[in-house]
Amino acid sequence: MKSVGEARQTSQYRAAAVLPAPRAVLPDPQPPRPAPRRPSAPAGAGGGKMRDAFFDNAKYLAIVLVAMGHAWEPLRGDSRAAAALYMAVYAFHMPAFIVISGFFSRSFDASPNRIRRLITGVAVPYVIFEVAYTVFKWVADDDPGYPISLQDPWYLTWFLIALFIWRLTTPMWKYVRWPLPLALVIAMLASVSPDIGDDLDLQRVLQFLPFFVLGLVLTPEHFRLVRRRKARLLAIPVLAATLAFAYWIAPHVSAAWFYRRDSAQELGAPGWTGAVMTLAMFGCSVVLVACFFSWVPGRKLWFTALGAGTLYGYLLHGFVAKGSRFWDWYDAQWLHTPLGEVAATLLAASVITVLCTPPVQRMFRFAMEPKLEWAFKPTTAVGEGKRQRSV
Repeated sequence: MKSVGEARQTSQYRAAAVLPAPRAVLPDPQPPRPAPRRPSAPAGAGGGKMRDAFFDNAKYLAIVLVAMGHAWEPLRGDSRAAAALYMAVYAFHMPAFIVISGFFSRSFDASPNRIRRLITGVAVPYVIFEVAYTVFKWVADDDPGYPISLQDPWYLTWFLIALFIWRLTTPMWKYVRWPLPLALVIAMLASVSPDIGDDLDLQRVLQFLPFFVLGLVLTPEHFRLVRRRKARLLAIPVLAATLAFAYWIAPHVSAAWFYRRDSAQELGAPGWTGAVMTLAMFGCSVVLVACFFSWVPGRKLWFTALGAGTLYGYLLHGFVAKGSRFWDWYDAQWLHTPLGEVAATLLAASVITVLCTPPVQRMFRFAMEPKLEWAFKPTTAVGEGKRQRSV
């Protein structure tokens, strides 16, 4: 028989045979290869911190078109060309903005930090600018009886309340099997429902909803497809045909269809027209948005940094646009000449550009991006990097 010591020694040998021998710690003769670099996703879309020049360029160019459209609005009656440009731009500039907003809302998960960002970056500016616009109307339009109503968005603030509602519904769209067809059905039903009323501008919220959902279902690969050289070349005849078609229909079709704030019945058309127009305009808008994206530069340019301030430009230029009506700037006859129309266009582009600059952002950050630390419970979320603004 083996002694206790021999048995213990035998068991140690068996364990050594089963367990792998420890490796000596030696310097690696070849340093490890760095992991292959993946193409960086746009900031905000997948947690990246770097801003994507393409989307900043797209947002800046879209907001310039918004300002130009507001500048052309009082000129449409005297100029068929201005009316055609107005309708062509209105067919896609807000849809493009909303598609980008949806794309950058894909990561919204109703977590405490994202809800907090939604409140401080969308809900609070809505309240502030709804009040500010109303007070401005009291003073500039000499209309002190105009009520302050958070229930009925005035002028540009509709987009903020719409973005608030769309973002809150984002988690639902992620789990729906066919999100875009469902959103289109909702938009079609809204377009034939005059009883929806003006509360929270729900007509616009619902009729523009498919563009937001489209942004949610798009991937970076889709944007790469429309930015190919072939797509860029195809966009030229499409845009030319759009301008020609807009010039032809400008005297005969109401631009109110592009605002999407009324039902078909409220626009004096049969109810079924709303459903047809919703589908037709969605298809046309998607094609034009793709054409617009195809010509947006992807490299960093002098205006790229301004893409971070488009919401500032959007809301602040409303005071200039409305002031031009209140103070009768368009009564000047020279503005209704071709040279005047060009001057109004360039002035609108210049004003919106200035309002997107970093100094203006710093000046109005208290209203656009308030921190409101005192209003929220502390959170322990980790890793939520600073996301790119969606508008």
